[in-house]
Amino acid sequence: MAVNSPALPYFAAMSLLDQMTQLAQQAKAAARELAKLSTDEKNRALLAMADALEAQAQQLKEANAKDMSTGAQMGLSAAMLDRLKLDDKRIAAMAKGLREVAALPDPVGRILDERTRPNGLRLQKIATPIGVVVIIYESRPNVTADAASLCFKTGNATILRGGKEALNSNTVIAETMVAAGRAALGERFPAHAIQVVPTTDRKAIPALLSLTQYVDLCMPRGGEGLIRAVAECSKVPVIKHYKGVCHVFVHAAADLAMAESIVMNAKVQRPAVCNAAETLLVDKAVADKFLPAIAAKLDEKKVELRADAESTALITHYASRITPATEQDWFTEYNDYILNVRVVDGVKAAIDHINHYGSAHSDSIVTSDEAAARQFLAEVDSAAVYWNASTRFTDGGEFGMGAEIGISTDKIGARGPMGLDELCTYKWLGFGSGQVRA
Repeated sequence: MAVNSPALPYFAAMSLLDQMTQLAQQAKAAARELAKLSTDEKNRALLAMADALEAQAQQLKEANAKDMSTGAQMGLSAAMLDRLKLDDKRIAAMAKGLREVAALPDPVGRILDERTRPNGLRLQKIATPIGVVVIIYESRPNVTADAASLCFKTGNATILRGGKEALNSNTVIAETMVAAGRAALGERFPAHAIQVVPTTDRKAIPALLSLTQYVDLCMPRGGEGLIRAVAECSKVPVIKHYKGVCHVFVHAAADLAMAESIVMNAKVQRPAVCNAAETLLVDKAVADKFLPAIAAKLDEKKVELRADAESTALITHYASRITPATEQDWFTEYNDYILNVRVVDGVKAAIDHINHYGSAHSDSIVTSDEAAARQFLAEVDSAAVYWNASTRFTDGGEFGMGAEIGISTDKIGARGPMGLDELCTYKWLGFGSGQVRA
């Protein structure tokens, strides 16, 4: 049975819209109760959830083994299967993320602004929970723990909809967290604070996201197709990034050993994640030195290179997997062992390429020239821009936010990795002594 869902025979007899309405109504009621919890209560529940995930590691791995089998039958790539896999290290990382969230300051109730008007009216702008947050995601079951923990800490009820390939893992993770929260807080733990959508029917998503009177926000996490489909059907606000076409630019003044390390990390450490590099830009001044060496290293990792003519001429004898890059390739997020390669003439050409073909996610320059770096940092229009560091750092945990709810490339509201602060809205409080407006 899905977490916090009604008994299945009864639930299945309802129309899909009625099912989603019931989930959303339950979440709305839970959000009101969550807003009453103290910071200490929320932290106690989170720590209990972390302990429970580690204690249930074997059960989690057994559920995940079923999902891995399903994923293989679905034809998922090796990179996507890696996203799906749960092992002891990743289960420990989920628990660690929950403990880090518990240790972070509670943003709810934080005073964001305070002023007193000439008539004596005192105003405070304070951080408050958003309410009901729907998370829609693919493959990575750790998102279940990350999203639920961040929403719980900020007093938001969450409705989780993972991919069918991760259904068993997601269900057991959420069940474990709910049981631990109840054990820690008793009746103070809202019964429907964390819910999993109990159907894989794709029509459930537009039905759920039509319920503007109950659902406050949606955050889709996954491939571009999923995110665009969610954004197009949703009637509630959506925070998103469509894709991660991330770049590493090796400038003429780069330390080439450093550049090699950064490129390899950005591309092959986990190629299926949104902050992995998809395009390598190399300054013409160092292309003949750098490209043969990096091509050979990438070839060892079986990375296919899609290169422009100038790059191809330099790497032909050093890589066995080279195809000519097409115009569409420069726009493409591969999530795989594929990398575009282009030679550019200077920092301005690199910036122009990134701003045209990139997805405003994460981009990096490798250089010892501070003026060039400052120009790159100022002019690349992305959510995260790096100097001498891998794009793989665009992540809530790496930014010190604890677990991550998602990454936004939007310009209104949250941008970049999203943690606790980004899961809060605000309201104004007015303290008067009888003031009336003239």
